[in-house]
Amino acid sequence: MTPLGAKLRKLRAERGIALKDMAKALNVSSAYLSALEHGKRGKPTWFMVQRIIAYFNVIWDEAEEIQRLAEISDPKITIDTAGLAPEATELTNVLARELGRLSAEDCKALRDEVMRRAVKR
Repeated sequence: MTPLGAKLRKLRAERGIALKDMAKALNVSSAYLSALEHGKRGKPTWFMVQRIIAYFNVIWDEAEEIQRLAEISDPKITIDTAGLAPEATELTNVLARELGRLSAEDCKALRDEVMRRAVKR
């Protein structure tokens, strides 16, 4: 499940909305919406994100959070390490190979560490 998918599922649960009802309101198939939540589809378009925000009738902070989560929810990414240090290429390959074996806690810790180090520069 993607970060956006988790948020959509949470919003639907809080409001007691069935996936099929939301899909109908957004004029998409239930299969598409389910695939979007589970990370089986690519990142949604800007237009779709706006429709989701309007559907839930959220404003400001929550709307920005949904937009941010959509940006980081592409389940299939490509990383071009050309021109970077050899260690960057090695790191991306290790992550690609081993990511599925890490716990959610490990992933959060790695993400936080990368972000902490990136901000220092």
